[in-house]
Amino acid sequence: MFPIVNATLLAPGVKQFEIEAPRIARKQQPGQFVIIRIHDAGERIPLTIKSSDPKKGTITLVVQAIGKTTSLLNELGRGDAILDVAGPLGKPSEIEKYGRCVVIGGGVGTAIALPTAQALKDAGNHVTAILGARTKNLLILEKEVREASHEVFVMTDDGSYGGRGLVTDKLRELIGEADFVLAIGPVPMMRAVAEATRPRAIKTVVSLNSIMVDGTGMCGGCRVAIGNESKFACVDGPEFDAHQVDFGVLMQRNAMYRDAEQQLLAHFKEHRAEEVARVRGACAHV
Repeated sequence: MFPIVNATLLAPGVKQFEIEAPRIARKQQPGQFVIIRIHDAGERIPLTIKSSDPKKGTITLVVQAIGKTTSLLNELGRGDAILDVAGPLGKPSEIEKYGRCVVIGGGVGTAIALPTAQALKDAGNHVTAILGARTKNLLILEKEVREASHEVFVMTDDGSYGGRGLVTDKLRELIGEADFVLAIGPVPMMRAVAEATRPRAIKTVVSLNSIMVDGTGMCGGCRVAIGNESKFACVDGPEFDAHQVDFGVLMQRNAMYRDAEQQLLAHFKEHRAEEVARVRGACAHV
């Protein structure tokens, strides 16, 4: 069991968990993820590590309630525990001295981009962050991103905070000075960033963590087309050259399990209390 040390609601449907996992905390690097299983009959899901504290022996995850398992996880809090947490998995972010870096976080992608932004800054790069959200109350981790960057621009779809528009609108204003771009968020957003930087051949990296399933490459569910090769997001990534990603294939694969996920989520909503009690009951017997 992996005890939940702290849990904080960051935005509607988005929760931050600090989890006791000392071995993972000692080895985690930016860009890596863990696979969790909440109970013995639960599915395995990948979650990217936002940060770790080797001294405390904890890792921090940010979870958006989308499907059954993430919704169940977000019902838990301090004092509860997770059955399995395996990791760190995946290849770490490639940190180099690029020069002027633009780090783009869309929605929960901000939590994934944060440790890489900090690492890029620590490596001597000038880091400009662009954060995107549909509306102000869905924006997360702005304060932490400001600490990890030299400057931050916020874009909201409805103009309720920061600038009104998309992250690519702000990117186009800054693109002439960029040497490196990292974009993490919804697939359409990452695709738009890739197309914006392609004409200038600016090195651009995206994280394909959202398509991962079992985290080991054995299920084949996260197969992606990168240039002329077939790769697995979980073992070959999750970060890839954005200009080599076939986003058309990626979007098709990303939608493969949508109907099944909706069915499981509907079942969870009908049996929410029983599902949460099952997890807490299992913890009590360990």
